[in-house]
Amino acid sequence: MKILNLYAGIGGNRKLWGDDHEITAVEYVPEIAEIYKEYFPNDTVIVTDAHEYLLQHYKEFDFIWSSPPCPTHSDIRRCGVHRGQYEAKYPDMTLYQEIILLQNFGKAKFVVENVIPYYKPLIAPTSQIGRHYFWTNFYIPKYNYKSSVTHNEIRGEGETYGFRLSGKEIKDKRKILRNLVNPETGKLLFELAFNFEFEPLKLAL
Repeated sequence: MKILNLYAGIGGNRKLWGDDHEITAVEYVPEIAEIYKEYFPNDTVIVTDAHEYLLQHYKEFDFIWSSPPCPTHSDIRRCGVHRGQYEAKYPDMTLYQEIILLQNFGKAKFVVENVIPYYKPLIAPTSQIGRHYFWTNFYIPKYNYKSSVTHNEIRGEGETYGFRLSGKEIKDKRKILRNLVNPETGKLLFELAFNFEFEPLKLAL
């Protein structure tokens, strides 16, 4: 199976997909891409603009996961503007452009993931899991989400979901770790997309 992992970061969503597939990861920041390579040496890692790469290559894959940037959609931004901590910014429409593209032109199973926004989403999500919305072209049953990690517990020098950035010469370590998708969620959605076996205890009855 050919898989495209966009805005790959250091690979939280990908961690439990295994190594039986042909996975292409796209990450814009070279230093982060290098860390991804260390964790997933069998993947093809491309340092480029994920949004443009999707447009050029979406027909080539069987499964596509996209996690476009979320800060302009987050309630943290809205609250920060009211407190004078941030300047107001237009929400990044990359998110909706990719959903529309994949819904209307792609044949691959797909997941687009983003934070729950401070506004009513312009396109209704398929599912909410924890603090995030997911747009997919397959059914997601109600999910009993129980994260073993909270955002407030994450520290840049600690370990999160088995990932560790200690000793890495890279900025914003805590932010990188906070942006990780829970690997169990990544595994669950991958399995649901293709009706693989998954643990029924993770689904609400």
